[in-house]
Amino acid sequence: MNGNSGVDHDACGMSVAIDVVGGKWKLHLMWVLGAGPQRFGEIRRLLQGVSEKVLAENLRQMEASGVVHREVFPEIPPRVEYSLTPIGHELAVALRPLEEWGDKHRVELLGNLASVG
Repeated sequence: MNGNSGVDHDACGMSVAIDVVGGKWKLHLMWVLGAGPQRFGEIRRLLQGVSEKVLAENLRQMEASGVVHREVFPEIPPRVEYSLTPIGHELAVALRPLEEWGDKHRVELLGNLASVG
């Protein structure tokens, strides 16, 4: 990515990646699904504060981008599980350094945020 204003947004890898994981809940969803397949209710319990509507919307967007797989099992009642696709797992690996950076600087960053608010 360079600083030229004429760069095509879709040609920039960082822009594409941010489109996939941008927003309040998508990075959290990557973390939850990185632990293995989860049902909708399990995800909602793990992500306290997310509404059912927002969670469903984020899962649909991530499925459309190809990082999440939705599997419906032919049972009564139907069981639906969400999991990371191969490129979703690759993205989770790429995000690990960001998590490590956050862990390393957690105290400082939270202190800075507290002084701003």
